Amino acid sequence: MYPTVELYVDGRFIPAGKGRASEPIYNPANGQVLSELPHASKAELDEALVAAARAFPSWRDTSPLERSGILRKTAELLRERIDALSEIMTLEQGKPLAESKGEWNHAIEIFEWCAEEGRRVYGRVIPSRSLALDHLTVHEPVGPCAVFTPWNFPALTPARKVAAALAAGCTVIIKASEETPASAVEIMRALHDAGLPKGCAQLVLGVPSAVSERLIASPSIRKVSFTGSTPVGKHLMKLSIDGLKRTTMELGGNAPVIIFDDADYDHALATLAGGKFRNAGQVCISPARYFVHESLIDRFTTDVAQRAAALRLGDGRESDTNMGPLANSRRVDAMERFLADAESRDGKVLTGGKRVGNAGNFFEPTVVTGLNQDALLFSEECFGPIMPIAPFATVDEAIEKANAVAAGLAGYAFTRSVENARTAMRRIKTGMVGVNTLAVSSPETPFGGVKESGHGYEGGIEGLHAYLDTKLVSLS
Repeated sequence: MYPTVELYVDGRFIPAGKGRASEPIYNPANGQVLSELPHASKAELDEALVAAARAFPSWRDTSPLERSGILRKTAELLRERIDALSEIMTLEQGKPLAESKGEWNHAIEIFEWCAEEGRRVYGRVIPSRSLALDHLTVHEPVGPCAVFTPWNFPALTPARKVAAALAAGCTVIIKASEETPASAVEIMRALHDAGLPKGCAQLVLGVPSAVSERLIASPSIRKVSFTGSTPVGKHLMKLSIDGLKRTTMELGGNAPVIIFDDADYDHALATLAGGKFRNAGQVCISPARYFVHESLIDRFTTDVAQRAAALRLGDGRESDTNMGPLANSRRVDAMERFLADAESRDGKVLTGGKRVGNAGNFFEPTVVTGLNQDALLFSEECFGPIMPIAPFATVDEAIEKANAVAAGLAGYAFTRSVENARTAMRRIKTGMVGVNTLAVSSPETPFGGVKESGHGYEGGIEGLHAYLDTKLVSLS
């Protein structure tokens, strides 16, 4: 069921083999080895760089219509293969099959959207001060790109970066997560089968620091895009300084949720009880810190704890599984660290709080109350299935608590009041705000954060323009 994991360099697939450095890929549901991950050698990284630089002029000059056709064909192939692709994702990442299929549908829609929007990269004419002079702006692809993606969304995140880069006319080298590589391999396979020219998109795997340092140091790389933790993002930005390479950084989140006293209670409960435990909470825009009006908090904590306790943990391939395992054992250790800190501060665990079983990376959906804002669950990104809940009395108090962390990726508010909605929209300091919804990500909308959550956007026109230079032409 799980495919051979291969590098993709200059139009050819390269599997693991004798004498090549490699590492095992584990199924997070049972700890069994799925396959071997081949590490790209320095020579193969250099070959990928040479190929990306060589292919760039031709791909840059390929018409947007022809580029669009290849991206649309890629989307068609992925859609035809979606059942097998969903199985692969669940095996390597752990999320339930329904979530895997939903992610693949989103990734496919990104390819479709970029295929169409890449044909509409418009410049503009700027009125000049003289009839003898014309000012025009044109957009040109920035050049070969190095992009780095994490393990929590192994198809969606590569699709965002690869499809936008190719639609803009750039060539791209992707370093996918060593823990969930097969989804990225299948994207490369679909691009290859769709007729993408050699060198335009390539996949390398291996030790993250060794790969990133070699790729970013190359003068041929003109753009770096990274999704992952804030410390790693800062390190990659430092590596990018010497060449003044453009960067897009989608970094950590710690999303606040404010439930006002006038919220549609049933809607808020259903939305948050389900949304928090999607992908076992391993979502950068997952609602992370819950601030509930004091008039609702007792009711909300009781109800959400009951819903969390009713979720069934299990292998994502089982039809009755509501929440799969965490992606790796490190995340289970992290959950125990957060719970130990909560217990040391007299936090009350209403449900959950423990790892489950002797095989796989399972941790119970957990609800915690009674903590102050200095607790780890309120000050650091948990990135797991733990829901900390605290009360607030006034709107100003809620906003102050929401903005009390360095992260600023997504934030949410639930209210029936236009005034409260506007307050949340204007005063929550995040790159995205959802009012009465958690749906802040789609192919046509910009996705990105502020403060320690990074800079730049993926998705929407903004995400496409991140791979383009703007040139002014003055014509006399």
